Amino acid sequence: MTILTLQHIAKSFGTDEVLRDVSLSLNQGERLGLVGVNGSGKTTLLRVISGELAPDGGQMSVARGTRVAMLSQVFHPAGGSTVMDEARRALDEIHRMEARLRELERRMGDPADEEVQGRLLEEYARVTERFERAGGYGAESQVIGVLAGLGFSETQFAQPAHTLSGGELTRLGLAKLLLQKPDLLLLDEPTNHLDMGMLGWLEGFLLSYPGSIITVSHDRYFLDAVCTGVAEILFGALETYPGNYTAYAGLRAQRHAARNKAYALQQKEIQRQRAIIARFRSFNREKSIRAAESREKALARMELVDRPQEEKQTAFRFRAARSIHGIALEAVGISKAFGDRVLFQDVDIILRGDDRAALIGPNGVGKTTLVRCLTGRETPDAGTVAYSPKADVGYYDQRQLDLSPDKDVLNEVWDAFPLMGQSQIRGALGLFLFSGDDVFTPVGLLSGGEKSRVSLAKLMLRQDNVLLLDEPTNHLDADSREALEEALAGFEGTILAVSHDRYFINRFANRLLVMDGRGITSFEGNYDDYQRELARLRDGEAEEGEQRTRTSLARERKASRLLLEEQKRLQAAAALSEERVHQAEEELAYAISRQGEPEVYENPAEAAAQAARVRELRALTERRYKAWEEADRALSSFLRENNLSASED
Repeated sequence: MTILTLQHIAKSFGTDEVLRDVSLSLNQGERLGLVGVNGSGKTTLLRVISGELAPDGGQMSVARGTRVAMLSQVFHPAGGSTVMDEARRALDEIHRMEARLRELERRMGDPADEEVQGRLLEEYARVTERFERAGGYGAESQVIGVLAGLGFSETQFAQPAHTLSGGELTRLGLAKLLLQKPDLLLLDEPTNHLDMGMLGWLEGFLLSYPGSIITVSHDRYFLDAVCTGVAEILFGALETYPGNYTAYAGLRAQRHAARNKAYALQQKEIQRQRAIIARFRSFNREKSIRAAESREKALARMELVDRPQEEKQTAFRFRAARSIHGIALEAVGISKAFGDRVLFQDVDIILRGDDRAALIGPNGVGKTTLVRCLTGRETPDAGTVAYSPKADVGYYDQRQLDLSPDKDVLNEVWDAFPLMGQSQIRGALGLFLFSGDDVFTPVGLLSGGEKSRVSLAKLMLRQDNVLLLDEPTNHLDADSREALEEALAGFEGTILAVSHDRYFINRFANRLLVMDGRGITSFEGNYDDYQRELARLRDGEAEEGEQRTRTSLARERKASRLLLEEQKRLQAAAALSEERVHQAEEELAYAISRQGEPEVYENPAEAAAQAARVRELRALTERRYKAWEEADRALSSFLRENNLSASED
């Protein structure tokens, strides 16, 4: 059954034509993902479907009785209401039916003639059927289940709703909408402010949702999990594709290639016909002129294939000016608290030169703060952070605090790289879709996605070999996210990225650092590998549950993990000590060679200073040799005591 039909919908705002020719047919139970570049009109189309905006042209029809509801990005709770009060309001109709049932029960208990009793019984039966069909008996558990699934703890149920953060308010608005269960659910970026646990819950909820769904999202993993079809807005028109996001991406490429081929073949045929016509006319005979005119008429009747259009896409690469072999970063015992609130304690991280790690964990666990501690932008309460001497560290701040709102785009980047020419800066900005007068736009007037592209342009030009990225895909549309993934794929340095974007993690990561209240656990592979490992561990626990208690299994896993972490820590310490020895030797060799230079030995003061420098470096080298020997001895002793080999990992 078709519940929504759009025919040639158009919508403009002043001279800005957003939707030009949008046609769509949506059946009951379909879950449609709506995609397109930022500013293509996705939210506008949802607002038209919800009735919030009237189209300028075209027709829209909704099946009789279909309830349509849309997720608002700005949710305003009623004054004085708690989180639970707001969620319960979504089931007001159920509560009214329940109140009516109690009223009917009271009246049926009063003396009355048979006719009145009969009418009361009939109404009671009708209301009871509707109440059961609406899930009235499980209403309270529905509310609690949805709130818990979207990350609200029991202690928050009684919290005044107006005290929630912006992200929490958005989640509360989503909870109310899901509890209402409209026939057509319109979701505009529902995955914003959700961590991975909440995303998994939401995907499961929507997969079993009985109604139809249209969702705008940049979360490609979410679109893969939920959608039965994808619709793309391109230059104001809509094209639909069967299947999820991955299927759409493949079909879209095939469709565009076929159109390019059809256009090229037709243009080739047109040129061929025009050449024949010109040749016929050059003969200048009556018969040849008639043949030329006949071909001209046929050419005029030809239905022309439009040149395929594509949105401009970013295309850039990250390059490292130099490489790192061995340890790139070692953080030991990092702790951070704000007042009485302890974010994390005794966190250890070791990153090697070829690590491409994703840092994941629930909201509020301290991932961004940890990364800021690693960059020196936050001072940890305890612990040490050490980088390889060859490390050049680049940082991407999801809040774009490194951007100056009063500067234009060109000078924001140029001031960071004053030795480059304007043409070089403009060329780099062109890779991020800033061309022509776009580069003179003040940074403060840019959208979130545009600011992200400016930050990425600056990061690309630095050519660092260690990239610390805090939610780099936030604000980017799907095409820009794919461009970022391609850029990181060719990067030969170290990456540590905080991200909730599971599709992005699958594309770049070879290691996951899972952060929770107890610390960090390392898993090899990408997000899907991590999920398979969790499933394997859960299955293993279930199979061995009859033979071993859950407690003993957990203890063994913890002991094994601690053993492996200690081995990695000792190996990293030995490798770092060795690298520091090499660095000291290089500095000592250079200092000794300087003593043989005329400008040094011919100047007594300079010669004395250089001799002192050589003595200082000899002592430093000796200390570092001793430290290396101690680190290597500690590692060897550990491996021997635990019957491990140096290659075990």
